[in-house]
Order: sequence, then C-alpha cells, then structure tokens
Amino acid sequence: MCEVMVVTSGKGGVGKTTTTANIGVGLAMRGKRVAVIDTDTGLRNLDLLLGLENRIMYDLVDVTSGRVAYKKALVRHKKFETLYLLPTSQVRDKSAVKPEQLVELVTEMRNEFDYILIDCPAGLEQGFQTAIAAADVALVVTTPEISSVRDADKIIGELGRADKETIKLIVNRIRPMMVEKGDMLNMDDINEILSLECIGQIPDDEAVVTATNRGEPVITIDSSMAGRAYRNIVARICGEAVPFMTFPREGFLARLRRLFGM
Repeated sequence: MCEVMVVTSGKGGVGKTTTTANIGVGLAMRGKRVAVIDTDTGLRNLDLLLGLENRIMYDLVDVTSGRVAYKKALVRHKKFETLYLLPTSQVRDKSAVKPEQLVELVTEMRNEFDYILIDCPAGLEQGFQTAIAAADVALVVTTPEISSVRDADKIIGELGRADKETIKLIVNRIRPMMVEKGDMLNMDDINEILSLECIGQIPDDEAVVTATNRGEPVITIDSSMAGRAYRNIVARICGEAVPFMTFPREGFLARLRRLFGM
C-alpha cells in the first residue's frame, strides 16, 4: 500500500527540500518505488538537489491542467532507478495548482508507487493547503531555534485543523556544542513545546552543502553524520527500531583552543 508523506515546515530555510530529497533517495536505495513531487511552484529546488534540473520537459502545472499525463512529466533518476521526480513550474505561482487537483493526481499515482513524498512550500498560504491535501503523514521539519520551533507549532496546529492525524517531527541542523552550552534548544525543550513523535535528529554537517551543490544527496555519503541520520530516518519510516545517534562532544584540546583563543 502506498504511503503519501508531505514534508513541511513553518519557515523557509530549515532544510525541508533537502529532507525530501534525502528521504526519497534513501527509500529508493532500499528498492522502494518512490515519487517525489515538488509543490513549491515558482520556487522549485528539488530538481537541483537531485541533479535532475537539465532533464525536465513538463511540470506539475502541465499535469494538473490536463496538458500531459503525469507519467510523461515524471523524471526518472539515472542512478536510483526506482526514484521519480515530478517537478513544478518555475514561472507560475502557487495558485496554479488547487488542492483537489493534487488529490486527484496522487490518487491516480498511488497504484504505481510505494511512497509518494510531497515537498511543501514554507508558510501557511495556499501552497501549503494544496500540498497537505493528499497526505497520509506529515513530516514537520524544524531547527533547534525558538523562532523555528514556534513556527513549527503553528504548522502543527494547521495540520490538526486539516484533520491530519499522523504528524512526525524531524529536527535539523543540530549543533551539539551549542546545545551543551544552552545556546540552542535541546530535544527536551522541543518535545515540551511540540509534543510530537520525533523520527529524525540531524546534526549540522558541511557535507550537506557540498552534496547539495553537486546534486548528490548527502544520504549517499557513508562518512557523513547527516547522511547517517537520514539513513536512520528512512529505516524508521520502514518500521525499524533504530536508536538515535549520540553526537560527539567537544574534545579537550578543542575546548582549550576555544578558551584561550588558540
């Protein structure tokens, strides 16, 4: 049975699209048939993160307006053959796709895929309402900052009002040293505010930037802590009980350098 997940956030820049791309690749690495749909019309980036920007012929607006069948607009990943991207338009606005159109499309696609991931625009406008309409599960991405968590709380409220009962949390860009010093929220703080099941805790990792610029999701990099965290998220989505990672603390020499300006 196909599971449809929308990846959303209260504000932009928290890693929502990066999370969509990495989960999609991770599921495909396990042999699952996966479609990722970019609904951030006018500001699409999912194609870039997957390295597929030069292969797009048609987009989500073409499909929902009836100009082409969805299979014609799908872009198959060359490296991960069970992963498909349905990009959206760069030139239209978010009102170009209505919630009922996306629901109809996803209903048609369910028979072809094990997972459908919907990359949601940030914020609470129509693009959000469209993206969540067809979802069985919502994955809310936040960072350990009070403004991001507060915005995530608003999103969770809107998801509840839309009768989305299965909502899970992913905390991105965790900096262990800042958490240890009290300069960044810890998981207890976040759990107290949001009260959601957390399926991912991703450390801040420079490898994410490098991988993004290359169009190669960081989940494929064995040496990356963030890549490992994304692989653990995928395992949990697939029903495996995986413990959360413990992040390395600041070493003694590094602490001395910081204290004495070395």
